[in-house]
Order: sequence, then structure tokens, then C-alpha cells
Amino acid sequence: MHLLFDLDGTLVDSLPAISVSVNRTLEELGVPVPARGHIGTLVGAPLAEVFRAVLGPAHVELLEPAIARYRVLFDEVGMLHIRAFPEIGAALARLEASGHMLQVVTARSAPSADLILRGLDLRRHFVGVHAPEPSTRAYDKADYVRSAMDAVGAVPADTVMVGDRADDVRAARAHGVRAVGVEWGNGSTSELEAAGAHFVATHVRDLVGWLEAYPVEG
Repeated sequence: MHLLFDLDGTLVDSLPAISVSVNRTLEELGVPVPARGHIGTLVGAPLAEVFRAVLGPAHVELLEPAIARYRVLFDEVGMLHIRAFPEIGAALARLEASGHMLQVVTARSAPSADLILRGLDLRRHFVGVHAPEPSTRAYDKADYVRSAMDAVGAVPADTVMVGDRADDVRAARAHGVRAVGVEWGNGSTSELEAAGAHFVATHVRDLVGWLEAYPVEG
């Protein structure tokens, strides 16, 4: 089976890293830092969308400088705060050993995603990482689901997308792919179910169990 995994909030807990990097960026630009918890609602969105939300219309001219500075700060400071979720490494190894083909589909820029995966020794489990380039401002995550499927000749009936936000579910369903939500990320069960997730895993072991039991259609 072809398994597509979101990165932030699904494989890795990057919220502390994103929060630190966004707050430092805003402080350096002289912009008020958002209320605690606000950043969590934006994780998984394109970086331009995140900064439009936290800058607000009063500071729209700072959008590009904020994005550029954030990327520097994330690599220098934020990376120190990223951790793989408990049991994720073992789960990926088990799924890979069982013959499943694993890829990453993320809204994070491709170089940043690769840096995180290699830093946490997770990159070796994936045959591909599908993500926007740093210069890309507008994109649809569903396009990267499609590119991941095309890269390995996957068909919808033999593909599952795993993610923590409604956009992961939407991106999967846009191509007729089964969508599995995870509760340990930045979304909620209600958000995932409302988006049409076929299953929502409470723990990593639940995710592995569902994937191993999933019947592949002819």
C-alpha cells in the first residue's frame, strides 16, 4: 500500500518550534506577538497565510520580510524545539518492513521538510518528499498528493493519506484517496470527521493497526 504522511502535527511536534520562530520574527519586526494558542490554529497552512493572519492588515507590507526572516530563525532557533512524536519512528519502520511504500506530503517547504526528517533520522523511511519550493506562495496541498501518487504509479484504492488537519483530508479526498486523521496533532477529532476522514487514530498504535488491517481493493 502507498502511505502518504503529513509532516507537522503528524510525524513531528513542531508547534513549539513554529511558535518560537514566529514570535521572534514578529518581535524583531516590532509587531505585537499573537495570543498564546493562536499559532496552533495556523499550523499546516502555507507560510504566507500564517503571516497574513498574525501580521494583520496593518502590517501587510512586512509579509515578505517576515517570511524571509522566519526561515532563517526556524533553522537557527526553531529546529532545536522539534521532536518526533513518541512511537512514530518505530511505527514507520514497522510499516516499511511490512512492504508499504511511504512518502511525505507537506505544506512545509521542501528544503525545510528534508532538514527536519534527516535531523530526526526519519528520512530513510520515505521514498519521496512532496512539498512546495521556498519561492512558491500559492499552492494546493492536493497537488502534492497527486505528485506523490504519480511518482510511484499509485492508484487511489491502494493509497492512504495520514494527517492531523482538515486540509489533509480534503487533499486526499480530492483524488479519491482514503484519509486517516490523527488526534495527537494540531487539529481535533471533530475537525477531521467533519472534513470526511475515514478513520481518526487516537494513538500511534491505533494508526498502525488500522493501516495493517486496511483491505486493498482490487
